[in-house]
Amino acid sequence: MQTPWGEIEVADAHAHLFSRGLFEALHRQMLQTGQQKPLETMVEGLGWDLPNDNASLAERWAAELDHHGVSSTVLMASVPGDEQSAADVVRAKPDRFHGHFMFNPLAPDPEARARRAFDELGLKGLCLFPAMFGFSVQDERLAPLYDLAAQRPGTVVFVHMGVLTVGVRKKLGLPSKFDMSRSNPIDLHRVALEHSKVNFVLPHFGAGYFRETLMLGDLVANVYLDTSSSNSWVKYQTPSITLKNVFAKALEIYGPERLLFGSDSSFFPRGWNRPVFDQQTAIMRELEVEHEAAAAILGGNLKRLLECRA
Repeated sequence: MQTPWGEIEVADAHAHLFSRGLFEALHRQMLQTGQQKPLETMVEGLGWDLPNDNASLAERWAAELDHHGVSSTVLMASVPGDEQSAADVVRAKPDRFHGHFMFNPLAPDPEARARRAFDELGLKGLCLFPAMFGFSVQDERLAPLYDLAAQRPGTVVFVHMGVLTVGVRKKLGLPSKFDMSRSNPIDLHRVALEHSKVNFVLPHFGAGYFRETLMLGDLVANVYLDTSSSNSWVKYQTPSITLKNVFAKALEIYGPERLLFGSDSSFFPRGWNRPVFDQQTAIMRELEVEHEAAAAILGGNLKRLLECRA
């Protein structure tokens, strides 16, 4: 892709797979609340497109990446149990997509489910949402999951900490009974130390717990940050800071080798969220990030993590 530094291979570390399976899961939840809209009407009301199947969704995503000049992207299954959708999309275009999967470790047989996702389905990232499912990353029941990731180079454990909102649930009037007390990145400190072979990824610069995220990154070397979304959490910071301030401090503590560009793309027809890329590359340019560091942040680091490159 053409960037402010010239041609750079861009790989997106954070995009959501809004599969038909996701919309069907949301529709079942709507029916349980007494909302009796058909699936098609529900999605039409969002102003979004309902995929026919995973194969056609893979083709549409590939065309979208081509349009913007993006080499590859992570696509995260956005509801537990939708691992097959992510696997289908990756299988259709293995050179364009890395499959991640949202995971509830409190559901039955977590180790078997995670093992299947990694080994049978070929997915790369186990995604934990402690606030959403009400668990601590320090819970000993998660230790076997971290061990699975440690034994499989080229995988990551993605952990959403900080403020958590799910826009599609809000649009549909579905409750989001999340527990923010599970969301402090400091909880990951002991876990990362004890599982030093696991590469952990925190999205959105810690999503509001920026000071704690910086402390964590200063203390352990196997935690990475992704830059995804508009990062509107900066409104909570006192004194006020800007996204430019966030980038500058993250570069100081984590270094460019532990930052991963992410767009937080999700639904169609919007497709790949180009404004996030444009905003963040402009900030990096203002901070005089050099070409080599920019290339690492915009894709090189992700490829190194997921493709086991030196």
